Amino acid sequence: MKTSGNSGTLLVIDVGSISTRAIFFDVVEGKYRYIASGIASTTDGAPFHNISEGVRQAIDELSVVTGKKIIDSDEQLIIPSTPDGSGVDHFAALISVGPPIKVVTVGLLGDISIESANNLARTIYSEIGLEIGLNDHMRTDQRITSIVQLSPDLIIFAGGMDGGASQSILNILEGVALASYLMPKQNKTKVLYVGNQEIKNQIEKEIGPFSDLYFAPNIRPALEIEQLDAAKTRLSDIYSKIRVQQIRGIEEMYAWSNGNVMPNSLALGRVIRYLNHLYTTKRGVLGIDVAASATTLVASFDEGLEIGVYPELGLGRNIDKLLEHISIQDITRWLTVETPDQRIHEYILNKVYYPQSLPVLREEMEIEQALARAVIYKAAKKFSNLIMKQDGSEFTGLLPRVDPIIATGSVLTNSPSLAHCILTLLDGLQPTGSSFLVLDKNHIASALGAAASINPLLTVQVLDSNAFVYLGTVISPIGKARIGTPILRLKLVYSNGQETNMDVNYGTFEILPLSPGQSADLHLQPLQKFDIGMGAPGRGGVLRHVMGGVMGVMIDARGRPLPLIRDHQKRAEFYKRWLSKMGDS
Repeated sequence: MKTSGNSGTLLVIDVGSISTRAIFFDVVEGKYRYIASGIASTTDGAPFHNISEGVRQAIDELSVVTGKKIIDSDEQLIIPSTPDGSGVDHFAALISVGPPIKVVTVGLLGDISIESANNLARTIYSEIGLEIGLNDHMRTDQRITSIVQLSPDLIIFAGGMDGGASQSILNILEGVALASYLMPKQNKTKVLYVGNQEIKNQIEKEIGPFSDLYFAPNIRPALEIEQLDAAKTRLSDIYSKIRVQQIRGIEEMYAWSNGNVMPNSLALGRVIRYLNHLYTTKRGVLGIDVAASATTLVASFDEGLEIGVYPELGLGRNIDKLLEHISIQDITRWLTVETPDQRIHEYILNKVYYPQSLPVLREEMEIEQALARAVIYKAAKKFSNLIMKQDGSEFTGLLPRVDPIIATGSVLTNSPSLAHCILTLLDGLQPTGSSFLVLDKNHIASALGAAASINPLLTVQVLDSNAFVYLGTVISPIGKARIGTPILRLKLVYSNGQETNMDVNYGTFEILPLSPGQSADLHLQPLQKFDIGMGAPGRGGVLRHVMGGVMGVMIDARGRPLPLIRDHQKRAEFYKRWLSKMGDS
């Protein structure tokens, strides 16, 4: 490894709710590469109550792995790097630690400006505690009381088209301004105004003296237009400033990075948007992070970027609240052994106190994988409602066709095998048509998003390296039929001219060999009016240059929507059969 003072080395610290990662990138043989990570427990809680301890432990572990000195004798980051190779040239930080920030969304109409404000809030790790609008039937004094009682970290104020009516907004503003005045002065509530831009001066006059007021362009400049991009950037900065106030140690990272501290969700969004620009497909790109603090889904279509962060679907310390959002049946439907509800409750409670624990017994592994499927499925359903406008599919409740899909999260990377990981993803997401699956085994996708603003070339070259596991292409026909009914006829033509022909039956999971880095042409003809994404049910076609992976080309002929197998014994038989197809016994 070649390292010098001007090599452009980069260190990214990713502080999650359970683990803190120190992720290091450097130049190898003229190209940027992911080198290694150091991992430590996050130390926001007792006994340290300061994330800096976990950050230094992670950096110390990284130093042991790489043999590189990164911290000086005063426990400070060495930046820029020195001629002897110590230190790093660039630094960025990601944060998802801490409870969800409390948000109040304000607008005029619930299905227009308030909905857009909620969509903006859901791009970060937040909890919407109160919505205020024209139709909430609250008097001004009731609005004031509700805001003060909630004591929000952030108020997102939307409403009014640019150049449109303003009096209704100003009427609502009165209650927000008075509530801001009544809240504690030591930490002023932050207010982000993203409404009618023509009344910014009045907004400043009314609420500016009592809050930390920020402005961004109107997120609903016209009735049929929602534009969040500029507001997301502003919100990212506000989020970081809120965390500096709430969590000790973030201020130090803020100083080390010159303010380049981002929420994981927005950093992941940068990578997904870049990949959408990179690929010529018009189907869009999807990213999913199944983390301890939240399950996050990110999708980019054309020039747009949609982000959904669902802290209620995290698998960490707040997992005890999970059953407020999904039922116990949502979990047991994925188990292949009959398990008492009480045992699932006990497992969830154990995860609250020992969030870093890994399943040891088969029953624990079953519950862990079932929990992952349940939260992914629930998050995908929520997200599909947000992005369905991007796709003309008549199959409501399913995600639109996306390619590729980038997946990360410890519950996936710690799966018993890649086969279990793939089935967990497919059961939860239920992709349709053709998708290429990629696993972020090193948890670096968000770090590459943080790196993009520092060194875009680094992001490009690391994405093109072996830092990710390319699982393969999956074909997922939409439709229902009797088990064993032929639903798809296919022919895979390899680059050397060899062919593989196959008729695929409903309820099966088939594998066609195609190694990573190889490509082939896939001829598809659906039967029984199944839809494979060629424009209409029953319509076939050819997918050119289908990419291979460690699992080759996968045909998921289990149906979309995926039917529920109610009997535990039958479910176990089917899963054993599907896993064996992928080489897992």
